[in-house]
Amino acid sequence: MKKLFTLCCATLLAACSSNTPSNQASLDGEVFYLQRIALPPAATLNVALQDVSLMDAPAVTLASQNGPVKGNVPLPFHLKYDPAQIKPGHRYAVSARIELDGKLLFINTEHHGVMLDGSDQQPVRIKVDPVR
Repeated sequence: MKKLFTLCCATLLAACSSNTPSNQASLDGEVFYLQRIALPPAATLNVALQDVSLMDAPAVTLASQNGPVKGNVPLPFHLKYDPAQIKPGHRYAVSARIELDGKLLFINTEHHGVMLDGSDQQPVRIKVDPVR
């Protein structure tokens, strides 16, 4: 009986551990701007990793980080994504924006493509420009 209980517990533990997302990848980077100004304390940083393969369709977001700005530029970000979602032949990009109370202050105006095959130089540096 004791052996059966131990075997059941071991089987259950193995099943639970195989369902955890242990196969995660990440992309690290920083967002910066050239203006010599400080951001308001309530500003938020939004960074997204997106599949931008289809031209006439919205980009599919694979990972995102949204939260208050902490400190001065450069602003670090860390995106965790599932590598199983990466498809051969697709194009991927990172976008960034800084907002204050829902109003856009800064956004990247250049395409920041990433390969996601381990060859991307990290940290990824994304320049954002002011919105006028």
